[in-house]
Amino acid sequence: MVSEGFVADGRFAPGAVLDVLARPRVHRVAWFTVWTSGVATLVAVGLGVPAAFVLHRLAVPGRTVVRAALLVPFVLPTVVVGVAFRQLLGEGGPLGFLGLDGTPVAIVCGLVFFNVAVVIRTVGVAWESLDPRPGQAAAALGASPRQVLRTVTLPALRPAIVGAASIVFLFCATAFGIVLTLGGVRYSSVETEIYLLTTTIFDLRAAAALSVLQIVVVVGLLAVAARLRATPDPTALRAVTPVRTVRRGDLPALALTLLVLAAMLLPIATLVLGSLSVGDGWGLDNYRALTTAGDGQALLVPVTTALVTSLRTAVDATWMALLIGVSVSVIVTRRSHSAAERRVRSTLDGFFMLPLGVSAVTLGFGFLITLDQPPLDLRDSPLLVPMAQALVALPLVVRTLTPVLGGIDDRQRQAAASLGASAWRTLLTVDLPVVWKPMLAASGFAFAASLGEFGATSFLARDTSPTLPVVIFRLIGHPGEMNYGMALAASVVLAVATAVVMIAVERLRVPGVGAF
Repeated sequence: MVSEGFVADGRFAPGAVLDVLARPRVHRVAWFTVWTSGVATLVAVGLGVPAAFVLHRLAVPGRTVVRAALLVPFVLPTVVVGVAFRQLLGEGGPLGFLGLDGTPVAIVCGLVFFNVAVVIRTVGVAWESLDPRPGQAAAALGASPRQVLRTVTLPALRPAIVGAASIVFLFCATAFGIVLTLGGVRYSSVETEIYLLTTTIFDLRAAAALSVLQIVVVVGLLAVAARLRATPDPTALRAVTPVRTVRRGDLPALALTLLVLAAMLLPIATLVLGSLSVGDGWGLDNYRALTTAGDGQALLVPVTTALVTSLRTAVDATWMALLIGVSVSVIVTRRSHSAAERRVRSTLDGFFMLPLGVSAVTLGFGFLITLDQPPLDLRDSPLLVPMAQALVALPLVVRTLTPVLGGIDDRQRQAAASLGASAWRTLLTVDLPVVWKPMLAASGFAFAASLGEFGATSFLARDTSPTLPVVIFRLIGHPGEMNYGMALAASVVLAVATAVVMIAVERLRVPGVGAF
């Protein structure tokens, strides 16, 4: 991508990139990306912090189920989220009277829906590990609950809150399917602009210039997030503290959490009802039509075939992401014997976190222009899409396994080695008993993320073997009531498959899983 953007006719020509960045449309696209991401981040933090308190610190009935339900939107395919909000806000939808369909407000709502789980998980994990004694001491000295929150709790949670906000901003700025389905051609982010420049206008140099700019910004934000994670945190070495009963002062936070849960469930419920709506009645016709090519031969293959392709691709992407993620996690968590070695391990950890913020569209574009010539011509390889999806899922695997491996006392490994255990025997007897459940959780995250991946796959999937998110987007783009009904039904199928995986991950009860 660097060579496409900076090299012209075999010469280094940075002026071409500057010319692209000087375009008025690029300025509008960049500003739209910044302000929508910023507003969505503020709203997600404002809703997520109280919900994190309720779901991680209070003994409320069904909180485990609610936490799993609130985590599902984060791993839902972006195209499914877009379809759900179109069904909710569109003409004839429950909230259609608001006139928000196709507006920036709809895009911001979709971004908040998609990312509020990140705040709840990240801040909640820190909150449930918070040492209660400073707050108790402040209360004993006469501080009110509000003063304890302002002067003790929030300062201790600041690294987690700011870190979650930075990650949410990255996810919002690199959202592709949501902006594409809700904004159409009227509103574009940097993500959708790269996609349009590549697939419609065929201006690869401009697309490469925007991709390079995006990577530079993402690297900077990830560096800030890494420094925030490295900030001394008094909660880091604390055991999980027990939850407490609900008090009168907790009622506003509890009410806001119920509001967040209702807001998360409403688009999904509208999507399900829309998939069951047939004419003036109800039925399963849209689901039965999934075995067909749609109205007017909208598809080359049926939705059921695309589902099988998605499952097979997700399995391949999962074992690839797990193989690389375990290796990276083991390397970056081993004890460093010098400052230089520590910096190398930290740099390696940050390098493999890049796909967390670099857009899937950028990754797909990079694969498209890189692996197209011998000896690395993989355009027709069935492993091309799984490779791209594995890169997208890799940060989830590393962020799940690294805290667990880093928490193992290295003296246990030394004791095993002193008793004659080989490196493999030490790995099996010391590390594996601790890490096997987080590995299952990481596999679930990778599988769910791969199952719904849309950005990179939209570049790389062949027309004869599309994945389910690609098929859903094609159905939306073809006119006809049957095609739209099929898109709703296919979205429900994909959402159910993702939800089943995430509920299974939640039942593993791995502390801190899903936090970044």
